[in-house]
Amino acid sequence: MNGIVTRRDVVRERVGNAAALLVLILIAMLALIGPNGLLAWSDQSAQLDAHHARIAALQEERAVLENRVALLDPDSVDPDLATELVRRDLNVVHRDEVIVELDPVD
Repeated sequence: MNGIVTRRDVVRERVGNAAALLVLILIAMLALIGPNGLLAWSDQSAQLDAHHARIAALQEERAVLENRVALLDPDSVDPDLATELVRRDLNVVHRDEVIVELDPVD
């Protein structure tokens, strides 16, 4: 106000500057080594690729299941699939048939 700077004002300004500097250093450190920082970027990229692969596999499995559901539509059931399901679930076979069990493909 009158141009006189007291020791108290100088200390208050230095403490404020030091606090601001510490906050900036903390933000910079978090930008580098935090959970979303630059160093974690490669891990997140690998994790994202794994998620994309899982999504692709699940979409493929969903397409197979949707096709199977469409074949079981009550209005137009696929006779081959219906025969397969009845024989498998009810253990119904003809006398002259031979059953060969195969391991399911994963």
